[in-house]
Amino acid sequence: MAVEQKPLMPKATAVWLVDNTGLSFEQIADFCGLHPLEVKGIADEDVAKGIKGQDPVATGQLTREQIADAEKDPRKRLKMAPAKHKMPSVRLKRAPRYTPVSKRQDKPDAVYWLIRNHPEFSDSDIIKLIGTTKATIAKIRERSHWNAANIKAVDPVTLGLCSQLELDLAVSRVNAKLERAQKRAARKGAALKTIAETTADPLAMPAVVPAEGEGAPAPDDYKLSSELEQD
Repeated sequence: MAVEQKPLMPKATAVWLVDNTGLSFEQIADFCGLHPLEVKGIADEDVAKGIKGQDPVATGQLTREQIADAEKDPRKRLKMAPAKHKMPSVRLKRAPRYTPVSKRQDKPDAVYWLIRNHPEFSDSDIIKLIGTTKATIAKIRERSHWNAANIKAVDPVTLGLCSQLELDLAVSRVNAKLERAQKRAARKGAALKTIAETTADPLAMPAVVPAEGEGAPAPDDYKLSSELEQD
């Protein structure tokens, strides 16, 4: 089963669709692979500040006709056009990320933003993206950080701790990993059988015990039969 393609830069695409179309938040979220609340945050300028919108029509991902039809019917979902050129796979560098001293104080804000907006991220995903530590993440989750009262959620792209492309690739990688895990769990669940099913002899016939009054001889019948045989 082929995985449905999403825009390479979903937030930049969502910014353009919010600013230039009458599509609903749900339609934009479905097309870009985002949560509707995240799209609402873009419209309210709480999310993706400073990100320049990317026109999906100019990049061949959508047509004007598709957008116009979807604007007329909120139930309609947009589908991305097949890519004309195959994009090469991009791997994130595994080397430890260096963060300038001037930006290190912004990391707690970025961590808090990722925890709120991408709960699917594990601690290791956040560490790879912005170069923080597991202990810092745990303290921010538990609100036990020494500066917890002043920590506010700020997009790491806005803070310059990572690029929009790196964030989008991290989201795509995590979502793909979750999809694979769900498929494996579904296949495993369908293959499991009960102990009785796995140990039962398929050729054995189930024993049928007739109930009394449905052909089963009563105790007195056995006694009468025994007396007749003796005579």
